[in-house]
Amino acid sequence: MNDASLARARRWRSAALLAAVLVLAGCASVPLRQGGTLTSYDRLGKESGLLSKSRAYADKDALATARTVRILPTAFSPQAEARIPMSGDRDLVTRALDRAVCVALSDQYQVVSPSQPADLTIRNNVIDVLPTNKTVAGISTVASLGSSFVLPVSLPRIPIGLGGIAIEGEALDRMSNQRAAIIWARGANSFTENPRLSDVGDAYSLATSFGDDFSDVIIKGTDASLLDVRLPTMQRIKSFFGGQPKYPACDTFGREPGIPGMVAGMVGAPPQWTDKPPDARR
Repeated sequence: MNDASLARARRWRSAALLAAVLVLAGCASVPLRQGGTLTSYDRLGKESGLLSKSRAYADKDALATARTVRILPTAFSPQAEARIPMSGDRDLVTRALDRAVCVALSDQYQVVSPSQPADLTIRNNVIDVLPTNKTVAGISTVASLGSSFVLPVSLPRIPIGLGGIAIEGEALDRMSNQRAAIIWARGANSFTENPRLSDVGDAYSLATSFGDDFSDVIIKGTDASLLDVRLPTMQRIKSFFGGQPKYPACDTFGREPGIPGMVAGMVGAPPQWTDKPPDARR
């Protein structure tokens, strides 16, 4: 490698480091801790991750032989429930989480209803939530939208009142042996999460990130990678835009709000405006 190439490489590393520092500087802090909902914590690996912090375990051989999965509805721990007293808000978070897991696992497994037997049973629990400050989120939205008319880029979100979430999940086989597990925590930051006028605005969007990360652990049999450059499958794309999921069992968790949901997120609208429970579509 010549001197010019080395100089460019150093500049890219410096820019990447600066970007990481800026993101972390405006990030809510959610501790990674054991919530007591997993069958076992003994085999969890070391803490990893930059934006999302996690410890995970996967029995790659056992996961590779599984063909069917069922996803039990996500539960809130008493501590998390106390922070989010409105059941409708909790339902938004669990619906987004379960839907993300269901759609992602559909790439590898046949997903059956929660009442049917399956090779793997997925259990997730929200163990802590840092509510979003709706007042600050509203101010951030107004400032961001206003700046977009006069500046080349919108202003970043105000780094105050950011929300976050901590979740535990595991995959159990037919004999209730743990075959995969994760403890995961992430706080919103000023650059990658849009402010929304809801107590669970950040928890709602971050729940989807957990669903993707935990599904990666199960499908790959390893920790979720920091950078995943794979193109999404057609069934994921269809589901993202609110289409019918690959397996009917995923309809239990409602459908993605699609383009209306994207627009609502950009203007800071509460997620309940566009993310409706499954029975509301009938």
